[in-house]
Amino acid sequence: VQLMESGGGLVQAGASLRLSCAASGSLYSSNFMGWYRQAPGKQRELVASITSGSSTSYADSVKGRFTISRDNAKNTVYLQMNSLKPDDTAVYYCNYRAMLLRAYDYWGQGTQVTVSS
Repeated sequence: VQLMESGGGLVQAGASLRLSCAASGSLYSSNFMGWYRQAPGKQRELVASITSGSSTSYADSVKGRFTISRDNAKNTVYLQMNSLKPDDTAVYYCNYRAMLLRAYDYWGQGTQVTVSS
């Protein structure tokens, strides 16, 4: 599985960004796709995830501001980020989790999101 991310950048607080992640290769019908982020000096944390059936889950810190969605026909997951805050500054990583006998995780290369105050 290969993941290609796009959409990061530098914005001011209050602005919006949309991240995209396209999956290719040997994909599986049962999967989760999600976005994690890692700020300098901090552990990687889950931001949002979505199942192949489009059930979603969010970190408390982004609820009401971020929306995750997916286009199964394009094998693509999106993260719409509104009302961005400086605390959202991090490298954002796309994750694809294939649910087989156990979970297999695949990662994108990461895209930088920087929010200035």
